[in-house]
Amino acid sequence: MRVRLAQLVWLVAVLCALFLAVGALLIALDANGNNALVTFVNDVADAVDLQVFSRGNGIFKFHGGDAETKNALANWGLGAVAYLVVGRILERLIRP
Repeated sequence: MRVRLAQLVWLVAVLCALFLAVGALLIALDANGNNALVTFVNDVADAVDLQVFSRGNGIFKFHGGDAETKNALANWGLGAVAYLVVGRILERLIRP
């Protein structure tokens, strides 16, 4: 039972990190914001950034040219790494 729970925790952490990383990449590539898939990925990334790693009010706040891209890459990238680190730690704690 604990092995399955540990696997589930790790899977959720990886999926959250994946959405943050792909969302940052889509913003950096200036993907079409009217596309349903792009909107879905960015909406999920906005939800899982926990407002700590948000694009608009995250840890890093860039101003000027390409600020949106820099904010997304820095904050969501850091958020993805944080999810992977915390997810792995929790997975190791839960696993017998």
